[in-house]
This record gives sequence, C-alpha cells and structure tokens, in this order.
Amino acid sequence: MEAYLDNSATTRCSGRAVACMLKALTEEYGNPSSLHGRGKEAEDIVREARAKVAGTLKADEKEIVFTSGGTESNNLAICGTALANRRAGRHIITTGIEHASVLAPVDFLKEQGFDITYLGVDKEGRISLKELKEAIREDTILVSIMMVNNEIGTVEPIAEAAKVIHAANPKTLFHVDAIQAYGKYRILPRRLGTDLLSVSGHKIHAPKGTGFLYIREKTKIRPILFGGGQQRGMRSGTENVPGVAALGEAASESYEDFDTKTAHLRALRERFIDGTAQMEGVTINGPKGQEAAPHIVSVTVDGVRSEVILHALEEKQIYVSAGSACASNKSAQPSASRTLEGIGLSRQAQESTIRVSFCADTTVEEVDYAVEEMRKVIPFLRRYTRK
Repeated sequence: MEAYLDNSATTRCSGRAVACMLKALTEEYGNPSSLHGRGKEAEDIVREARAKVAGTLKADEKEIVFTSGGTESNNLAICGTALANRRAGRHIITTGIEHASVLAPVDFLKEQGFDITYLGVDKEGRISLKELKEAIREDTILVSIMMVNNEIGTVEPIAEAAKVIHAANPKTLFHVDAIQAYGKYRILPRRLGTDLLSVSGHKIHAPKGTGFLYIREKTKIRPILFGGGQQRGMRSGTENVPGVAALGEAASESYEDFDTKTAHLRALRERFIDGTAQMEGVTINGPKGQEAAPHIVSVTVDGVRSEVILHALEEKQIYVSAGSACASNKSAQPSASRTLEGIGLSRQAQESTIRVSFCADTTVEEVDYAVEEMRKVIPFLRRYTRK
C-alpha cells in the first residue's frame, strides 16, 4: 500500500487540470499575443482561467496576475510594492516564521536600505496583534504575513491584522501569503482587507510552475519582470497557456464540495493525531482542533532524526517530509527551521520533526496505514539510535 502524505510540498495534478493542459498543449496551442485565430483561442483560454480564479476570490478579473508559482508571486508582491512606494517610506513588517520566498526578498530589500521589523510568535506560532500595532510607523509601507504556516498549520488572524494595519496607517499595504490556505479556506481579499495575496498552483492539484498574485485595484506596485508588456505590463513574458488553463480548472475544482472536503481533511487530521497520541515520545506541534489548518500536522519524535524517520517510512511507501520541502532542499545544506525555532523548539527537537499533510484524495486507510507503521518503526529506530 502507498500513502502519500506530503501534500503541503506538492499535490498530484487533477485529471481535469491535466485534460485542460493537454488541450492547450496540443489543440489550442497558439501564442495569446498573436492576432490570428490560434492566438485568439489561446487568449480566450487565459481569459477564462482568469475568470475562474477571480470567481473563487470574488475579485475583479483584472486584479489577477498569473505567475510561475508562489515564489514569484511573493517576490512580485514584496519587491514590487517596496520599489513603487519607497518615497513614502522604507519600513517593512513581516514575521520571523515566513516562508523563504518571503524572507529572502525581504533580506534583499534590507540590503537596499529598507528597515525590516520581524514579529515574534507564541508557542503555537501565532502573532501578537498588540506587537503588530506597536510596530507600525508613519513610514511603514508594507506588512507581509502568511495566512497558514506551511510547517505547523497555524492560522494567523489575518482579518484582525488588516484592521489593525489600516487603522494605524491607512497607506500601509498588506500582503498575505495564502499558498497553504487557498483551497482550504474561503478567502475573500476585499472582505479580509488584504491588498495582495499569493497562491501557488501545485498546492491545489495544478501543475508545478503555475500560480497567481491578487493585486487589489489601484494598489501601487511595480513589475519586476520587463519585456513585451503582457498582463497589463505587470508580468511580461508569453503566458504559460497550458499551465494557466490547468490552474484555472484546479482553482474552480478546489472550491467544489468545499465543506465536504474540509470536513474530510479535519477528520483525517484528528484521526492521525489520535493514532499517534499514545506513542511514547511523540509530540504534536502547533495549535489543536479547529484553530489549526485542516491538512497539516507537525510531529516531533524524541530521539530519532527526521530524515531517518522519513526514509524508514519511505521503505513502506509512506511519504512525509522533514519540515518544509524548500528548507530541506537536497541541493542545499538543511538549515534550522525558523518556525520551529520561533515556537521554542530546541535544535535537537527541530531535527526530530516531520510534517504530515493531507489532501481531499487522502483516504482513511492511508492514514491508518501510516499510523500503524509509525507504531512499529519508531521504537525500533529509537533503540537503534541509542545503540
């Protein structure tokens, strides 16, 4: 039996998304900038996909910019707004537990002379609205906070944060990394009070290399890619029509039978937690119950390194991750988890933590199989490690 429980790293592309992609690759393969019929077909595909995405957010179609994924969306949101608004100020606020695709561009801006404030979090990974309010200044041009933490599933108080930000400084823009939240929560940016919102396609059963950025109308932002002026000049480059088509379909699909899917995810999460609760030296990190995202569980296994657990489970065809997939990239030296460090875990505990994540296609049988094998393998690995 196989149990793929690493859906926060990536999801399997849905059949409907693949069908849309194949059609755009083989039948309606024109360049959307071309003036002939084939170009018009491709342009219509992009327009239809944009309408589908906008519909899930109750947004205007012109507020959607297609990108190559979450990293580009976050970079465009952060660098684009910083460059466009630097005359108004050079102060940016974010948290210490953001994804690398937020922290890296923030670090870049710091090198360019911007002043950065990093908010702390409590033991469950949640920011303090009081600390946020006290951090906002007259020269604060941007606040960037993720909605759902990619490692422990903490849900940040985005709506409340937006009220605090706009009350303290109405000119401050608010960016939300919704990469782990989109498709798991109903997200209406205007109601939430967000100005920019990032989404990645391969987290919602669309292909890798797809994503979008919501940019509220009249938000002051500059492009970071220059060329032919596609997408109203905000993101030059020939559109990835097959990927965009698949993304639009996956976005629509994510919100079909939404309540049923979310309930299923929560049931899987609780079943997994209940199954591991009696295991010696096993701790669940982050918030519990309804306060946590429905699809992510962070598990610390005392006395066993995460990569050892990962590979032991892999031998049983159970696939989990050792924290964030980007943080544990094989091409780089694994670094300490800012999230786990932020909630107070020791370096030893961080190195013994795995992430389990579900999707709507995950079955009860897969979860039970994973729990059963963990009960067998963890005591064995712990004895082996002690020797």
